[in-house]
Amino acid sequence: MQILRTPDDRFENLPDFPFAPHYVEIPDLEGGRLRIHYLDEGPRDGKSVLLFHGEPTWCYLYRKMIPHLTAAGLRVLAPDLVGMGRSDKPAETSDYSYDRHVLWMEAWLHAVDVQGAIWFGQDWGSLIGLGMVTRNAQRFDGIVIANGLLPDMAHLDRMVPYQLRSPDPAAFGRWQDWIRDQKEIDAGQIVAEGVPGEHPEPVLKLSPAERAAYNAPFPDGRYQAGALIFPFLLNNLNAAGRQICVDGWDVLEKWTKPFVTAFGKADGVLGWADDYFQDLVPGAKGQPHKTFKDGRHFIQEEEPQALADAVIDVARRT
Repeated sequence: MQILRTPDDRFENLPDFPFAPHYVEIPDLEGGRLRIHYLDEGPRDGKSVLLFHGEPTWCYLYRKMIPHLTAAGLRVLAPDLVGMGRSDKPAETSDYSYDRHVLWMEAWLHAVDVQGAIWFGQDWGSLIGLGMVTRNAQRFDGIVIANGLLPDMAHLDRMVPYQLRSPDPAAFGRWQDWIRDQKEIDAGQIVAEGVPGEHPEPVLKLSPAERAAYNAPFPDGRYQAGALIFPFLLNNLNAAGRQICVDGWDVLEKWTKPFVTAFGKADGVLGWADDYFQDLVPGAKGQPHKTFKDGRHFIQEEEPQALADAVIDVARRT
């Protein structure tokens, strides 16, 4: 496995991102090693909160939430998924699969060795993170999820009516159609505008420097194998990946610890999935769920205070 590592100078002087890098090395599952980057902010004796990002972002997505969480006395750990951010980047799209992502992040979790944690995730961070959490449920006291999902592979028919509640059921298909032919993507543009050319005005008001920060991990297209293949990992789900999802839902359907959803409902890709969790996860019953009527996919950019408050509330109740 060929591994690329983004030069450190790409991450200098990023706006609103004063956080120091931390690293652990894990097995790459082929006999080598991968370096995973993460942030570690707040008091070391504070309750741990894990923040998982998605596609095509990195832990920079959490720069607005972290100060609220640490001010509440929480310890915040925010990793970059393999292939993203400051983490190592396997160079071939064939190096990536859903089950590998889960096992890589599970190895990171064991390396940082947190207990009694609250997990928060969005987008692919939710698919990977919930796969990891449900395999290590004893380490977690609560879950907060924003615009995310764990596919219920044993009951795909049960998911269909919920998916049809999306404000734009064809959104993910258009995303796949567009990215399929790309050799290199502008991550900052995608975060701000969605699929290029789809919106007459940017969905999010990001400054040029913030857009550049989302592109910092990718000096050129060679570093983007992970980002380019992410939208298709479920299309090519192998037996191991399917089993992680099935086993994960076995855990979630018995999960009685707090499970809180905080979703932007204008997100055509995942804005519907909060209803699914609320109906099927016992720990979601009676929780103070949040919805943001006009909130879109990257809700961390739009509602950082409200999302942090949801995490803080769960942390204080556990």
